[in-house]
Amino acid sequence: MNVAEWIIVAILSLTLLVFLIVGIILITRLIGMTDDIKKVISKSQDIAENANGVVNNVRGLTSVGGTVEMLVDKYVNPKIKEAIKERKENDRGKEK
Repeated sequence: MNVAEWIIVAILSLTLLVFLIVGIILITRLIGMTDDIKKVISKSQDIAENANGVVNNVRGLTSVGGTVEMLVDKYVNPKIKEAIKERKENDRGKEK
């Protein structure tokens, strides 16, 4: 082989070595990051479960509010809807 071929082979092998070393370092860092991400996800799931517990406790404390809301939806809203319909029908009749 010529000297030029030896130089090209040496340059290419050194570049490959550098890329392999950088790749190995990046892979190990990514593996470490995935472990940290798993920890964050598990903590966020715990927080979400605790939040659900808090919501259930608050719902139990404010059950009167839920009952009132249900009654309003069941009895008052239909009357209001009927009144709105009548007003719209009366307004249409006036326009004609």
